[in-house]
Amino acid sequence: MDNFAFGSFLIGAFLLIVGTTLYSLGVDTAIEPIGEHIGYKISHTKNIILLLLAVFLIGCFVTIAEPDLTVLANQVSIDTWTLIIAVAVGVGVFMIIAVLRTVLKINLNIVFTVFYCITFILLIFADNSIIPLAFDSGGVTTGPITVPFIMTLSAGISAVIGGSKSQENSFGTIGICSIGPIMVILILSLIIKTESFAELTVFSEINSVKDIFLAYLYAFPVYLKEVGIALAPITAFFLIMQVFFIKLPTKRLIRILIGILYTYLGLTLFLTGVNVGFMATGTYIGAQVAHVNRYLIIPIGMVVGAFIVLAEPAIHILNKQVEEITGSMISRKSMFTVLMISMALAVGVSMLRVSTGINILYIIVPGYVIAIALSFFVPKIFTGIAFDSGGVASGPVTATFLLPFAMGACDALGGNILADAFGTVGTVALVPLIVLQVLGLSYKIKIHRKSSALKRRNAELLAREGEIIEFD
Repeated sequence: MDNFAFGSFLIGAFLLIVGTTLYSLGVDTAIEPIGEHIGYKISHTKNIILLLLAVFLIGCFVTIAEPDLTVLANQVSIDTWTLIIAVAVGVGVFMIIAVLRTVLKINLNIVFTVFYCITFILLIFADNSIIPLAFDSGGVTTGPITVPFIMTLSAGISAVIGGSKSQENSFGTIGICSIGPIMVILILSLIIKTESFAELTVFSEINSVKDIFLAYLYAFPVYLKEVGIALAPITAFFLIMQVFFIKLPTKRLIRILIGILYTYLGLTLFLTGVNVGFMATGTYIGAQVAHVNRYLIIPIGMVVGAFIVLAEPAIHILNKQVEEITGSMISRKSMFTVLMISMALAVGVSMLRVSTGINILYIIVPGYVIAIALSFFVPKIFTGIAFDSGGVASGPVTATFLLPFAMGACDALGGNILADAFGTVGTVALVPLIVLQVLGLSYKIKIHRKSSALKRRNAELLAREGEIIEFD
């Protein structure tokens, strides 16, 4: 990587920081309030069919708006819009399932058990080459637009119809929605055969500062248009709800519209930075490291993965909501620590696959079996948080840096990119499910020990009070 290419990467990093800042501000002032207001309003409808239709459309709209999905779709030979629409329908259907779970008060672990068992059955018949892509689709679907909107929408619905378990039901919707794309792509593999993929993203000729400037100048309007098209359905849906149902005061409405503008600019800068400066960098670094030693990509990938957690915008949103809803029982700091460990382990496993060609089924199937088994022993709120975290961890930086890193390394090693490099995002989405539930299990054991110790102490005090003291 020459000085000019490195300069392009640094500009990308700067745009990422500025974009994340604006995006976070936009989420606080617009995306989260929109989700809360819509969720609260549609929950009060007495027509269950209308409620389910509304959440289906919302699920489809926010998925189509998700930039991560477009990034992934552009890297495979399936028609981009065929993949996006299929995944959007999958998310919409599972949004309905998530709402029905809350209405019918079905335990979250039962839902995961049933639908992952169906997924495992589909794996038997699916095209092996597309299985990694299916699990990647489930991961990238839950990105910077989807996560805050669906989480606040879920919280709003749960507050109205969740009953005594409204806090517990606030989590888990992201995890449920992640199943839809996996199942849809596996079904799609029975119809469409995918044996090729798009060319690797490599550095274009950058020989001067002018070349760097032109690269970003060309990309910026492209992502300005893409993000605009992506946000338009959500904005239009909100404005229609505002006119006929929500009817917020003018000042609050203006604040939300300004927040949408922040989100628009933030995501545009963010995606311009990661796509121009990060994807090519990831491919280049992966290839160079693999040329040195095929196993060196494992520790380097783990370090990169751990620090990528800090750059994923949706993780900040999830951690904030976890801290607020749990009353600081689970702090942002502890969530960041656990997710950094999870990401490092996940990327390590992914790079092991790239190095050795291990079939992803040997990782995915046992991993989900363990995650689902743990869900029957940990507090239900930890299960919801864990499955939501899995989707959130696999955001735009993972899709635009880690996946190209794996693809570059795999190409350098002469491996099968579709079978060995793809699946990185899916593995990143899996590991937090296990690690966070283990954290929940340890929390449950600590609470049980404290409770037992308190009971023994009370029993001893009662015994002492009952003793007869004799004086000479």
